[in-house]
Amino acid sequence: MDRSAAVLLLLLLLLPPPCAPDDRLVLDKPLTAGTTIVSGGGGFALGFFSPTTDSTPANNNNKLYLGIWYADDVPTRTVVWVANRDAPATNTTAPTLSLTNTANLVVSDGSGRVLWTTNVTGVVVPTTSSSPSPTAVLLDTGNLVVRHPNGSTLWQSFEHPADSFLPGMKLRVNYGTRAGDERRLVSWRTPDDPSPGSFAYAVDPDTALQIFLWNGTRPLMRDGPWTGYSVASKYQANASVFVYQAVVSTDEEIYLTYTLSDGAARTRFVVTAAGQYQLQSWSASSSAWTVLGSWPTWECNRYGHCGRYGYCDNTMAAPTCRCLDGFEPADSKEWTRGVFSQGCRRQEPLRCADGDGFLALPGMKSPDRFVLVANRTLDECRAACTGNCSCVAYAYANLSTTKKTGDVTRCLVWAGDLIDTEKQVGNVVAADTLYIRLSNLDAGVDRRKSNNALRIALPTVLTSSILIITVIFLAWFKFKGRMRGNNEDNNKISHGGTSISDDLAEGSSAQDFELPFVKFEDIEAATHNFSEAYKIGQGGFGKVYKIIQEKCC
Repeated sequence: MDRSAAVLLLLLLLLPPPCAPDDRLVLDKPLTAGTTIVSGGGGFALGFFSPTTDSTPANNNNKLYLGIWYADDVPTRTVVWVANRDAPATNTTAPTLSLTNTANLVVSDGSGRVLWTTNVTGVVVPTTSSSPSPTAVLLDTGNLVVRHPNGSTLWQSFEHPADSFLPGMKLRVNYGTRAGDERRLVSWRTPDDPSPGSFAYAVDPDTALQIFLWNGTRPLMRDGPWTGYSVASKYQANASVFVYQAVVSTDEEIYLTYTLSDGAARTRFVVTAAGQYQLQSWSASSSAWTVLGSWPTWECNRYGHCGRYGYCDNTMAAPTCRCLDGFEPADSKEWTRGVFSQGCRRQEPLRCADGDGFLALPGMKSPDRFVLVANRTLDECRAACTGNCSCVAYAYANLSTTKKTGDVTRCLVWAGDLIDTEKQVGNVVAADTLYIRLSNLDAGVDRRKSNNALRIALPTVLTSSILIITVIFLAWFKFKGRMRGNNEDNNKISHGGTSISDDLAEGSSAQDFELPFVKFEDIEAATHNFSEAYKIGQGGFGKVYKIIQEKCC
């Protein structure tokens, strides 16, 4: 063996054993304060951090938390996951993160006191030195995963979120156990305190069909019940960045997830300490987080803001409260002042089988406090509500496009006050057609009983109507004056085969005209306060409604 080969062999023998990659934690290699684990692509880091402005090691009063934050592409440290939210350490206690031979992650202080653990149980891991050992790997999605030696996942941080909802994460509810508490997004207490705050965002475990933003136990905002949609392009950050949300239903569970388009900037949903659910995207040009969406968006969107039988009309430039068709403000003075808490009341009481019917209101977010009736077609759902005098509304959806097994119907019925309803903008996939029970409606065709139909063109504003009538009468008087000048002896003119007397004011009766006189109040009542359900078109002078005029004699 020549000298160079001998030197090379000696160097190889003196080299330390291969180190674990920087993206994982292994047995007997704990993570200490001041060191980090970085994901393979460099997108996320895992380590101990202090949320206070003074985070230098010399400040021994700082609380330390184990967390995950964006790494190299987001220079402003933004934490997306925290482990020991209820039990912070301090610099004086020298906290560590260790992986045990039972495949558990454990955060402990210098005295050995356990501050947090993954609580993985029932796992048998080989203990011989030659056997593979469990590992904890930080993925480039921001997910911290504990893996069995055989490669299977034993635990992952995505199943135990903090305040952030990252791409690929799932907010879910198990149909059988209704378990979902560990998959709630929970805000920080304050911007500088990662301990659990008052606000939470999660799938409703009672129905598994809608999502709430909570303030403690009080609902703050609610998404409408799931209508069966699977994927919806929700937001466009710029010309090349889209956020796609999806609802997936299986035999065991239902969950919400989302993905980003290729090349999208760092983007996350987060429940803020101020009680808002926000969609944030990192802007490299401004080196700051841009808020793409924030909910509740308007005061009108807050849970129950419009009171019972009121709804938030999102079709308006500044959404505000309105009463459902067939209802009027319970306190008109308060309603005019913008105080909607007392809601609305029926204009006519229900009479059950004697003349009650259902008015269809498309494009609505269905109210809360519904009862889900299983295995019903649309006709059966309608019949179930029609035959029950206490049923005040129903809504139906077919879930077969995304739910392939089990009950693919969704029949919702309401027996109490209708609370937290909204009118959606445009063709919203989460919108329902809400059928509300009203008196004096034909249940078969959802319109007022009638003998004669009369189409009435109603201008968008009363001023337009007055202007049009004024122009017509001015033109008529001018035309009549010209006729007098041409032939003073002619007392009558012919128009369309109908004689109109110039002497009408001297003795002719208004009954000579065939046009009926209709009061504005009657028109308002007949159209249910100009409901969209009675609208049949729109022209240059305004909206056109169809109403029914009953025979008076």
